[in-house]
Amino acid sequence: MERRERKQFTANIEIEVAMIKEVLVVEGKMDVVAINKAVEADCIITEGFNLKPACLDSIEKAYKKRGIIILTDPDSAGERIRTYVTRRCPKAKHAFVPVEDATANNDIGIEQASPEAIRKALDKVRTLNWEPGNEFTGADLIKAGISGGDGASERRARMGARLGIGYANAKTFLKRLNHYGVTREEFEAALAEEEDN
Repeated sequence: MERRERKQFTANIEIEVAMIKEVLVVEGKMDVVAINKAVEADCIITEGFNLKPACLDSIEKAYKKRGIIILTDPDSAGERIRTYVTRRCPKAKHAFVPVEDATANNDIGIEQASPEAIRKALDKVRTLNWEPGNEFTGADLIKAGISGGDGASERRARMGARLGIGYANAKTFLKRLNHYGVTREEFEAALAEEEDN
């Protein structure tokens, strides 16, 4: 992700605002409001899984011209949109806001995320590798305590946030580890941080 900083003056206080080169693909208008509190970026709104032909055309044009970052809600609908857009735009970048950072008032969505949570997600952008590595196995997840045991789901969610690959069930988490280029060193560092807390 290419970022530039722009100085903004508010009440005589200078604030650095990150400007994102790529176009963000989000689900709704309120997501754009939340993003504008965090960074300066152009957004394309999918209106949920609706994805009308005009929307898909806009996404593909942005993908070819500037690149896109998919920043959908951390729920099943958001994951379906992410998968669908990724099939059409295979070199799209991905940002994930953790579920706990995108939940408020019994609602899940990017619109619920704080500016800091959005900036953190954009700082950990990943690109899907269609030729997956085989660095990680199910045994790695079990050994790390993020699959098959008490509290595994919660630990997996925290690890996903640290690694910038989001929350997923164990099978999808393993796939993301191998598809999003997570290194053994990154994994071990995130695991050490998990164990320290």
